[in-house]
Amino acid sequence: MRADAKKNREQVLAAAGIAISEQGVDVSLRDVSRRAGVGLATLLRHYPTREALLEALLHTSFAELTAKAGELETSSSPEEALVSWLRDCTAWTTQYQGVTELMAAAIEDVESALHASCVALRAAGARLLTRAQAAGAARADIDGTDLFALVAALAWVGDQPSLESRADHLFDVVVSAILTCAPVLGDRRPTEEVSS
Repeated sequence: MRADAKKNREQVLAAAGIAISEQGVDVSLRDVSRRAGVGLATLLRHYPTREALLEALLHTSFAELTAKAGELETSSSPEEALVSWLRDCTAWTTQYQGVTELMAAAIEDVESALHASCVALRAAGARLLTRAQAAGAARADIDGTDLFALVAALAWVGDQPSLESRADHLFDVVVSAILTCAPVLGDRRPTEEVSS
């Protein structure tokens, strides 16, 4: 790849990351090209569809989260590995507005450019869950699909300005529901309690 083409691709991905963080996955490709300082035709030459652009942007993060699951399998206890990965995955999904809906749709659509990455990410989480279940540390009645859905739900909470202060507390509640003996997570109840 020529140096200028590589530079254009990097500029487009950087601009897309910022734009999606601010406006969500439905951001205008014209806006991304403008932010990147390239013409729309240049963007479309590298990424002919929005999904192709999103796959290029998200692929590295998916691969990192998948690799992190592998590292945690060998370096942490089953419950610590699961909680750590779940926290990282949830934090990552809240960086890009609307990405959870996109990921859920891509899991079911084998034609999606994001399908393989999402399936690999779900499988990585499922391995950590299965390991925790085998150790008796996680409830046996959930699977990798359930775990993936819980990540999406927790990310959705983090995306809602009115619920953002409750996100850490709700993460702890979900973890307590997954694990058979919940780890000490600290008292992270929201500062504003709901009155009964």
